[in-house]
Amino acid sequence: MEYRFKIKRYNPETDKKPHWEEYKIDASPTDRLLDGLNEIKWYRDGALTYRRSCAHGICGSDAMMINGHNQLACKIVMQDAQKQAGKNQPITVEPLRGFPIVKDLVVDMEGFFAKYRAVKPYLINHEPAPERERIQSIADREKYDDTTKCILCAACTTSCPTFWADREYIGPAAIVQAHRFIYDSRDQGIDERLNILGETGGVYKCRTIYNCVEACPRGIDVTRAINEVRQALLFH
Repeated sequence: MEYRFKIKRYNPETDKKPHWEEYKIDASPTDRLLDGLNEIKWYRDGALTYRRSCAHGICGSDAMMINGHNQLACKIVMQDAQKQAGKNQPITVEPLRGFPIVKDLVVDMEGFFAKYRAVKPYLINHEPAPERERIQSIADREKYDDTTKCILCAACTTSCPTFWADREYIGPAAIVQAHRFIYDSRDQGIDERLNILGETGGVYKCRTIYNCVEACPRGIDVTRAINEVRQALLFH
């Protein structure tokens, strides 16, 4: 089948501002949208720039705005993307919002990862290391199982109106990463993380809009995790 793509392009060396370019390709309805982008880059326009790696929804590198929604290009298939766009309408592809554009669909994520690093996203335990492992019950593991699924694609953060309006806001992804360790029974860094998340720009900036839940390609209940971090701040 023939599919039309409408892609937002930007080359800082030649463009004053982003602009749209259209392409037509032949693809199978069950091909992934990433396959369509590859077809354009490999055979139509080699200058088209975007991130991709595993192509299996694990690395999170190909998160972009597809038909107005943050999605992974490797997860959505062509027939579903066309259904989203509407009959006889082009499939629109844009970079994630809220980040500086480096080129075309590639955005500068350094600020995003700086906030991720700020919440100390690693196990903190001051006890001597055991000979084999730190034992944890199934019930304790279940408390944070959902937030272990985060792949740091930034789809949740860049769908958040609070993040767009307030650059101090640490963002949903960083809070999800903090939640994973705050509720880990083996971790001893809860005070450090809660101090960070209780400051200006922390969890209380969330307005419970739920865009993050819709955008997450891993199905994480991001808003629930944010509310649980708030509870930890109130009762710890």
